[in-house]
Amino acid sequence: MITLDPIGIIHTPHEQPDGMPIQPVGATCVRGEIVIREAYTDGLKDLDGFSHIYLIYIFHRMDQHKLLVKPFLDNTLRGVYATRAPSRPNHIGLSLVKLISIDGNRIVFEGADMLDGTPLLDIKPYVPDFESPEDVTTGWLDTKAIEARKHRSDRRFAEEAGQTGVEFEK
Repeated sequence: MITLDPIGIIHTPHEQPDGMPIQPVGATCVRGEIVIREAYTDGLKDLDGFSHIYLIYIFHRMDQHKLLVKPFLDNTLRGVYATRAPSRPNHIGLSLVKLISIDGNRIVFEGADMLDGTPLLDIKPYVPDFESPEDVTTGWLDTKAIEARKHRSDRRFAEEAGQTGVEFEK
């Protein structure tokens, strides 16, 4: 059995899903802070040389999933794997954010599109030479992705979110 041990907690100004940005591109000026657990602080060495990082985290207030969802930018039922909807079988989120600073076990970043108290599973540096494929297509999002800058979360996934969520040891 695989178990995932959060390496830290993400703090953001977003206490509730309603009205928060749905993607980091819509939260470019929204700052967040990560507090890394002491046992994992050594892993931050050399991260300060990167301008952007991926945050891999748990949608900790989701307690069920759907394989067909109406994503934020559409009103058509789509397969969950063709969306970035939080209603996923393993409740794992991914955000590419701008790294602002690292001080000890604290990381400040911009692009906070996750809820306050989100458990952080991992951090990976963004390397454009590794991740800039040619001939990219974005399926049904081809004409809608630009809307993510201004679109905000609504209640469409709220009925799936539990009030207490999953608890992790800090």
